[in-house]
This record gives sequence, structure tokens and C-alpha cells, in this order.
Amino acid sequence: MRFTILGPVEAVAPGSDAPGLAPRHRAVLAYLLLHAGAVISTDRLIDAMWGPLPPDSARAQIQTTIAAIRRMLRASGADGMLATRPAGYVITPEPGQLDLDEFTGLMAKAPAVPDAPGETADQIRTALALWRGEPLADITGHYVESARARLNGQLLTAVERLAELELAQGRHEDLIDELSVHAAAHPLRERLCGQLMLALHRAGRQTDALHVARTFRATLAEDQGLDPGHAFTKLEQDILRDAPDLRPPLPAPAKRQGINFLPYDVPDFTGREGELDGLTRLWSGDNGGVVTISAIDGMAGVGKTTLAVHVGHRLADRFPDGQLFVDLQAHTAGQAPLDAGTALEVLLGQLGVPAQHIPASVADRAALWRSELSGRRVLAVLDNALGADQVRHLLPGASRTLILITSRRRLTDLDGAHALSLDVLPAADAVELFTSIVGERATAEPLAVLDVLQLCGFLPLAVRIAAARLHHRPRWTVAHLADRLRDQRRRLSELATQERGVAAAFTLSYQSLTADQQRMFRLLGLQPGRDVSPDAAAALADLPLDDAETLLEDLLDAHVLAQHQLGRYTFHDLLREHALATAAAEEPPTARREALGRLFHHYLHTASTAIDLLYPEGRNRRPRIPTPDTPAAPPRDEAEATAWLDGERANLMAAGQYAAEHDWLPQTSQLAAILHRYLLGHAHQGDALVLHDLALRAGRRSGDRAAEARTLIDLGEVHFWWHGAYEQAAEHYRHALDLASETGDQGAAARALQGLGNVSRRRREYDRAHDHCARSLVLFRELGDRGGEARCLTDLGIVHERRGRHEEAHEYHRQALHAYRDTGSRIGETIVQNNIGLLYQRQGRYDEARRHHHEALELSRRFDFPGDEAESLNALAEAARAMGDLARAETEHDTALTLAREFSYRPEQARAHDGLAHVHRDLGRIDLAHDHARQALNLYTALAVPEADEIRAFLTALPRREEP
Repeated sequence: MRFTILGPVEAVAPGSDAPGLAPRHRAVLAYLLLHAGAVISTDRLIDAMWGPLPPDSARAQIQTTIAAIRRMLRASGADGMLATRPAGYVITPEPGQLDLDEFTGLMAKAPAVPDAPGETADQIRTALALWRGEPLADITGHYVESARARLNGQLLTAVERLAELELAQGRHEDLIDELSVHAAAHPLRERLCGQLMLALHRAGRQTDALHVARTFRATLAEDQGLDPGHAFTKLEQDILRDAPDLRPPLPAPAKRQGINFLPYDVPDFTGREGELDGLTRLWSGDNGGVVTISAIDGMAGVGKTTLAVHVGHRLADRFPDGQLFVDLQAHTAGQAPLDAGTALEVLLGQLGVPAQHIPASVADRAALWRSELSGRRVLAVLDNALGADQVRHLLPGASRTLILITSRRRLTDLDGAHALSLDVLPAADAVELFTSIVGERATAEPLAVLDVLQLCGFLPLAVRIAAARLHHRPRWTVAHLADRLRDQRRRLSELATQERGVAAAFTLSYQSLTADQQRMFRLLGLQPGRDVSPDAAAALADLPLDDAETLLEDLLDAHVLAQHQLGRYTFHDLLREHALATAAAEEPPTARREALGRLFHHYLHTASTAIDLLYPEGRNRRPRIPTPDTPAAPPRDEAEATAWLDGERANLMAAGQYAAEHDWLPQTSQLAAILHRYLLGHAHQGDALVLHDLALRAGRRSGDRAAEARTLIDLGEVHFWWHGAYEQAAEHYRHALDLASETGDQGAAARALQGLGNVSRRRREYDRAHDHCARSLVLFRELGDRGGEARCLTDLGIVHERRGRHEEAHEYHRQALHAYRDTGSRIGETIVQNNIGLLYQRQGRYDEARRHHHEALELSRRFDFPGDEAESLNALAEAARAMGDLARAETEHDTALTLAREFSYRPEQARAHDGLAHVHRDLGRIDLAHDHARQALNLYTALAVPEADEIRAFLTALPRREEP
């Protein structure tokens, strides 16, 4: 997650499909980021956004904005970054996520009196590079102008510090354009103008320098009635008389070049700018006699050695006494890791120590190594290290030396070392690398290039090998190479040459693991999802949780696993294929199936526990899953249940897909039945349709008529509630009712009847709806299904309300609310509160109606029911319009429409457009009324509901659009 406010306000998560934020939402996010770590109250946010005259809807808008920001963060994998406290809200970005924090951090680290002015200037330039234009550029709000002024003040201070350093190093020519821009934008900045004058004077442009002085004097006198300070006046006089002390400093003498044992630096080195800058900044010049150590770790093939060698060549002139290199052979085919004594012999020889003067013992060699380095400035690359023990004897004592270590393992035991973990290349850098090797063919097929890079997982070694193979096969196209790589069975063999290969590099990493680590690595390759939690890994490997977590951390340290989110572990795509191939080769088929069986059992049991917490009213209708032999820590409350389901949703869907394709038919049906209410209630209707379709096929293949009926009902509910496909829903319900009659399944019959009642009610066939719901209620009561009973009572209340029987409707809703609260159903309580509100609207009791709709809104936001949130907002807007509060109605309908569009909730989109058409008509905005009415008509027509006729009549009665 990356936040930027030093320019346009943005929140970006690479690779995420998180929703964007509206300008008002970004303005609130920017204010929170300006005060990151501090608790900001709602009143303070309102004051920041609107000042002393906020609108009546300000508090509601802030709440809606906070909800939108939370949804964006959740979709970007940053759930929990924005927290609610008793006194307000607090956002806590991680280090490196907010450009303002990076800027202030870099400026704080820049010494006021630097020993190495050039490096300090580079550090300040890195800080200034974070600015992308006017801060807070594309947002508005009461606070923005003053905040922007403060930020610009920080920018100018940094520019002035940089100018001072650059002028001291004789770089006046490079400064003139930059200072001219800032001085023109801030003509009353005395120090800035003085620095521009000095730069111009040193460049031989005395006339221009004096013109800047005269302009500053005139502007200062005109705007503030003041004269410049003493220092400015003296500088102006010194320029006028060409004082000798204004002349640029003499350049530093050339540094002596020493020995260089670094390997070849590839000419097509690409990307890694952030890592290069970080490693370059490690060396501050003298370093006060302290050794600087950087440990570069990463998976096989990620480019650790290439980066270390490139850095060594880049910094060679800073180490005149030599650049050394030794391969420690931790992962070299056919070679044992180099012992410390042999490595020291190589390094001492590179320093020029005669062989006969090198002692025999490791301790004596290490002492001589430290002695030789004590008076030198040397850079040494210790490549391919096995671990901290292997390199400990190779570290100098007090010395002006930079040590770069590369390893496939994290060297956590190397105290004082700067750790840099390399990831795969960003897409743009990978494209550049591939194109630099392949040439014109890559430029001609940009989409195919992206396909190849994704199939290579953006791993530098894989990208280089793929590009090299294509380069040497002139008849191949990039698309042909991509087609070859798509075959998972031979992808790793395609990424190999005679001398190197991705699979060979992975095998060396695998061979360095312990037996227990190797087994965990193999079994994780079987997992069909994208990542794995310690609980799931424990089930897969049939291990206690602590043992499984230890092995996962070991594999993480060995860089055969990655961790992009705390508590979750994943493979690089190519390593996943290697793990799966290794499992197929070394694990018996029965062991593989038993491991997957344990994993599916874990998913089913934990999902069932989580769903029971969130939707207790349907507990009796879902499959009961026995406790596994390796039980995990189950969710303890609704928040933990939602967090677990949100975190595991992709894995649960992958497990369902795998189970359906590999004859785990009961597990497929069970998973769909268990997840149904969660997927339906949390707007994951796309996943619900996929999973229920798989379950329907599984039920039919296995001949399980009960499972088939249950799945048809679940599919009907998805089509009814989210898509408004009422006829398709009715077909599913009728088919399920027939199956339930054949099998004698009262529960399925009750649910199917209830679904048919909902379809009839939506079509305004109230007698038929009442008949279906009443029959369903009898069945649910016979079964003792309190949750099903509550749903029928709710539906009957709506039917009576639509018939105008308000007292009977109130009684049914009262009973439904009591039943839902008995079962602990938050979603049920939300639905009933909205229905009671609608009933009060029918009775003209709008204040009471809004109170119930507000309760429904709070519940839907608290428990993340986006569909019910949209319904609550539309209902609130309808009550507001009836009360004559058109501004509030417009705001609430607009918010509902945004939410319904975000989650593809078509019925509420239509309802919001309908409401906005009426609001704009009442406000005299005829064109807007026409636009919204047309969109409502299109949606109602697609839904095939009676409201289409009503909105058509509304359109007919509207005055014609105004001619332009």
C-alpha cells in the first residue's frame, strides 16, 4: 500500500483491484495521513473539511467516507490500518507507505554539518524526488490551503539546504534552473533568492544575479514595506564588486584507483533503483572507522549477486584500496560450501598478501585480515553465503570497509548488518530487461511480452533465460514462447539452458533444507490456494500448530516461501510448481490425498464455526462438520469470524474448485452450503455463483438429491437478491421444491416455498406470496427452525404492509425481530429494522421510520453487510424526501447508488435512480430527472418488475427536456 500527498492525493496497492476513492474521500484520507498516528475526532474532521459552517449531513458524510476508505484498505490487503478509537479515528501507515513520512525521515537523517556533502546532497535529492507537484493538488477542503502552505514551507527549506550543499561543491551551473523555478513561485523567500544570485554570479552571469536582487528588493518593499536583511545586502555588494570569497571551491583531487576482483557487471542491468539508492546511502564517506555490512537475501534467481556486483562497480571510486570478491559456494552444484579458512586465504591473496605469509589457523588468518584492512578503504562482496556462521570470521574490525553479503537465507544472527530482502522485478523493469535482450520482437508484441513475464513470475533468472532462448531462435515469436510456457508440465524445463536453469537453482535450495522442512515444502505445493496460514499448514502436515509455524518461518528465512501479509505464507509461482512436482515425485499418492483431506476438513470445520457466529439462525440448515484431529484455534467472535472468512475466501474458493475437479464431491457441496450466507451477505455474489454451480454439478454426479435441492435454493437466493433475476430464481426454487417432495426433505421444501413467496411478493402477487410464506412458516415451525421461522415472519410482515394491513404487519415484524434476536442474527435484525421503517413510512410516521432505518444502517456498517447498507440509505432517502428534506434525500440516494454500483446490486441501483429522478424533479432539475428515470427504467425492465410501468408513467408526466 502506498499513500502520496506530496502532489495528487493517491492510495495505490500494486496488483490490487481495490476501488478508487472520490475526491471528498481522498480529502478526508489526506487529513488523516497528515496526522498519522494521532486520534482525530469526527468533529475535528468536520471542521477540517467544512470549517465553521458544515452542512447538516456532515457527520453522515464523514461516516460514509470512513466506510469507503475502509473498503479500499480492505481490498488492498491493509485492513486494520484505519482504526476506530473512543475519541475518533487513527490511521497508522507502515514505514515506507507514506511519502510525507519518507520525506521528513530523509531530511531528519541529513546531517546539518555533513562529513560527506555529496552524499548528503544525494539524500536530500532523494527526498525531493518524492514531490510530484503541488501538495494536496487535487482535493478541496477547509484545511487544505493552510496545510499546503506548511508543506510548501518544508519543500523550500529542503531546496535551500540542497542549494547550500551544491554551491559548496561547485555545482552552481546545475542549480540555476531549479532555483529559478522556486524563486519565481516564492519571490519573498530571501535565502532562496540569495542562493540563486550566488549561483548566477559563479556562472559568470553577474547582470542576471543583480537583476534578481533588484527584483527581490522591489517586491519586498511593495508587498511588505521592508528592506532585505544584512546578509542579503552584503551578498549583493560582494557580487557588485566581484569579491574573491564568492568564487566556487576548487574540485577535490582525483582518487587513486586500486585492485578490482569484482566479476563482470552485466551491461543490461535493469531496475532496482530503490535498492541501489539504499545501498549507496549506506556508505556516508568515512563512516567513522565503523564497518558497514549489508546482507542481501532472496530466493534463488532473484538477482542478489548481480545487484551486489553492480553496486560494487558503482561505488568502486569510493574504495580506492580495492574491491574484493569471493564465492562462498553455499548453493553451487557439485561443490561443498567454502570454509572460513579457505575464504580468508582467497581474500588475503586478493589484498596482495604473499601465500607464504598467510597463517595456517582460521583464527590467525582472521586476525591478519582485520589487520590488513585497518588502514584501508575496501569494498568486499561475500557471495552465496550459507549462513551467519560462515561469514562471521570474514568481517573486519575497525575499518573503513563496506561488506556486501548475498545469501538465500535471511542472516538474522548477523548483528549490526543492514538487511535487504530482494523481491522479483516490478513489471516495468522486467519488460525493460526482456526487451534489452530480445530487441525488436519484444517491442512488436507488448502483450505477449507481459504474458511471458507473468509466466516467469517476474523472476530475473527466469526472465533472462526466456529472453535468451527467444534471442537465439529467430523464427520464434514472443507469443510462441508464451504458449510453450503455459504448459505447466514443462514450464520449468523450458526455463533452462545447458549451463543454468530455474529448476536446478530451486533444487539446490531444497537440498539445503532439513528433512522436516523438505516435507513441509512438498506438502505446501499440494495446497490449491494462493497462500496458507499456520493453522492450514498444521492440518496439511498433521502437525501441532507451533511446530508447523516454526517450519513455515524456517522456509521463509530460506526464501522458498514469501510473506506479503502477516501470518500468511505463499510461494513464488515457479517455486509452487517446483514444490508440486517434488511432492508428486517423493510423496506417495495416498499420503498426498490424506494431506489434502486434512486441509479440506480444516477449511470446512473452521468455516462452519465462523458462519455459525455470523449467521446463527441458519445453524440447523448447514452441514455439521466434526472437529478435526489437528484442531485449529477457531474464531471466537463475529469480528474474528469475518476476518477469517475474508482472509481465506480466495483459498476456500480454490479448494472448492479443486475438490470439484478431483472427485471430492461431498466436500464441494458442503463447502458451498456452509459459505452461502457469508457470500450472499457480503456481496461476493460472483464467487457464490461459481461455487454453487460446482456444488450443483457435484450433487448431480454423486446422486445426492438433498444436496442438489439445497444448492438450487442457494442459487435462487443469489439470483433473487443480487441480480434481480426473478424468473431464474423461481425456476430454481420450483425445481428444488420438486426434489424436496421426492425426498421428503421438509427443510428444503420450506426454504423453496419461502423463495417462491419472495418472488411473488416482488411481482406484487400478494395472495400467492402470502400462501407460499404461510406454508413455509408451518414447515419451519414443525422443524423447530427458529431462523427459518423468523425469515417467514419477516416476509409475511412485508406482504401485509403492501396490502395496507399495518397492524398485522407490525405484529409479524415484532415477532420476527424477537426471533432474530433469540438466534443472535445480526443480518436478520438489520432486515427487520428496515422493514419496520418502511411500514412507518406507509403510515406517514417519517421520524420513526428514519430511526429504524438508521438502526439498520449502523448494523449493516458495523457487520459489513453492503447490500443492506444500500437498502438502508435508499430507505432513509425516501423518508427524507417525504419530509421535504430534498438535499438530504439526494445525498443518501447518491451514496446508496455508489455502494450498489460497487457491489453490482441491481435492485438497489434501480431504486436509487428512481428516488433521484423524483428528487431532481422536485428540485426543478428536469434534465437530471430524465437521466435518472431512464436508468431506473432500464434496470426495472431488465428485472421484469412492476416498477417499470410506474417509472415509465413518471417519465411521460415529466416536462420535456430544455433545448440547449
